[in-house]
Amino acid sequence: MDMTTRSKSRKSGKKESESTLLLVEPEAASLPPAAVPSPAPAVPQVKPEPPKVKPEAKQDGPQASSKSDSRNDAKANNPQDFPVPDFEALSLNLARATEQTGKALAAWLKPFEQGETAPDTSGQVADAVRTFGAVADYWLADPQRAMEAQQKLTGSLFELWGATWKRMSGEEAAPVAVPEPGDKRFADPSWQAMPAFDFLRQAYLISTRWANEMIDQADTIDPATKDKATFYLRQITGALSPSNFLATNPELMRKTLTENGANLVRGLQMFAEDIEAGKGNLRIRQADASKFLLGRDMATTPGKVVFQNDLIELIQYAPTTPTVYKRPLLIVPPWINKFYVLDLNPEKSFVRFCVEQGLTVFVISWVNPDERHASKGFSAYIHEGIFAALDAVEKATGERHVTTIGYCVGGTLLAIALALMAQLRDDRIDSATFFTTQVDFTDAGDLKWFAGAENIAAIEKKMMERGYLDSAQMATAFNMLRPNELIWQYVVNNYIKGVDPAAFDLLAWNSDSTRMPAANHSYYLRNCYLENNLTRGKLELDGRHLSLKDVTIPVYNLAAKEDHIAPARSVFNGAKFFGGPMRYVMAGSGHIAGVVNPPNKPKYQFWTGGPVQGAFEDWVTKATETAGSWWLDWVNWITTQAPEKVEAREPGTGALPALREAPGDYVRVKS
Repeated sequence: MDMTTRSKSRKSGKKESESTLLLVEPEAASLPPAAVPSPAPAVPQVKPEPPKVKPEAKQDGPQASSKSDSRNDAKANNPQDFPVPDFEALSLNLARATEQTGKALAAWLKPFEQGETAPDTSGQVADAVRTFGAVADYWLADPQRAMEAQQKLTGSLFELWGATWKRMSGEEAAPVAVPEPGDKRFADPSWQAMPAFDFLRQAYLISTRWANEMIDQADTIDPATKDKATFYLRQITGALSPSNFLATNPELMRKTLTENGANLVRGLQMFAEDIEAGKGNLRIRQADASKFLLGRDMATTPGKVVFQNDLIELIQYAPTTPTVYKRPLLIVPPWINKFYVLDLNPEKSFVRFCVEQGLTVFVISWVNPDERHASKGFSAYIHEGIFAALDAVEKATGERHVTTIGYCVGGTLLAIALALMAQLRDDRIDSATFFTTQVDFTDAGDLKWFAGAENIAAIEKKMMERGYLDSAQMATAFNMLRPNELIWQYVVNNYIKGVDPAAFDLLAWNSDSTRMPAANHSYYLRNCYLENNLTRGKLELDGRHLSLKDVTIPVYNLAAKEDHIAPARSVFNGAKFFGGPMRYVMAGSGHIAGVVNPPNKPKYQFWTGGPVQGAFEDWVTKATETAGSWWLDWVNWITTQAPEKVEAREPGTGALPALREAPGDYVRVKS
């Protein structure tokens, strides 16, 4: 994002820790350096102390040996040397790795043998070929231009070859290409210390940057095609990085030789398990979710489910103050992920924070839909979701008027509901807050690459078979937005190094994905991403054409500076379409960490400024930066509107009895 305040985007010395859909941002997906867990217990790990007795071939699990420990110890700190393995143990482990490969193949074939359909990627492949073809046509249309582009690549590679030859001859040579500062793939010293691997690394970087330049400099190609070409190229270059392969990654080679291949046995066992868990598709484990239990480790704020229908459970949270604000708060989370991202743990819980400020908090917990919900569209999610929740809040508290929050696609749904309510003269919502929400999709985020007409048609065809979009497809889409951080990092760490992912609550939540009902998802993709009907005045719902200009209540509109799903510029431009008072606030970081930034441990700052008018960059230039969390700014905004207080309300003591303890049942349903 090109902004003049980029140098202020982070607090000094701090690094962003967010990764996704709704997702998680790349930095959050990075494994915490102090939290590398022990390998999977199902396959014993190589022991740090070499055994005194040489292991016999009949032993189970990866084999270790002490044959060459003395030589290996001497080479341990030299990045140019590889340890000498115990070849007998290495052979045994390679045989066991082959066995695990067979299990992975069997898990992949199982759905085919049972008659289940395979994922159809032909449409995406064809689209990629057409997209790259458009770029190639631009360069091939002018032979001189094509020759100059080719000469630029070959010139850089010849320069690299010359530098490598110097290094192999014992001379010093400056690198031709260096990785970006945040690129962790080539952090191991061996990539620089060993000329052969340094050549592979630099050749990869040169080729990747050249290919990106070919797209950027294709002047006659429309921006949408350029964006798609960049996206597809990112997938290819991410997959072909030499850091992803054992034979071209010195760090992986050293680890494999040190452990006599035991890491491959563990990794391939995890690989087979993840294919089986994905029912024939690879479901990459990004966190050790076994360490997190809903209601015990996550989603722990006390409360009760006080209402339920086919689409929602409504949770009312227990007060922690003797008096509360008279006006309740209703939170509408996205249904693409589960609501407890706002209640990850007591230290990071936005829900708990709101309760502690004296707000009576209600949260919608959406059902994880299946074929029974295929026909539930946007209208159903408004009437059976938001409107039903408003009715229940009034019964539980006696209050007709509420303030609301909509997060991501939950915010888009809330905005459409507000436009509908304006036409219906329904004034129950006094004010609204939007977290990283798009209503105008002209400059939509990275997900636009999946929202072309052909892709949407393919998704709709797939949804017709089951009545819903499988959660794995959405998870894959979000991972593809940042393949190096969200795919290949885990492929290398899990399946080649053989290390279990760390226990990380945000990634455990991110892995707890949901399905999307066919009617709802089709309406959203077509009316928002493809046709952008809401801000064009062409959105039709319940037989009415809706306009955001009819929404005249006060709005607090939170964007996140590094958000790739709902870009801050897109949120800013969308804010111009509302008809009432607008407070636009930009938080540091991305789609998740920008929102989940508690005052007790703030990692990022936020910016406030004048009205939403003119260019986004101009607003940013004039905006005021404030250190710390935006939560305090928001709670002041919301309580100033309705300062009256009443005696605290216990869930289940009003007209609605408590049905069960929070976080309820719907959130526990796995995909």
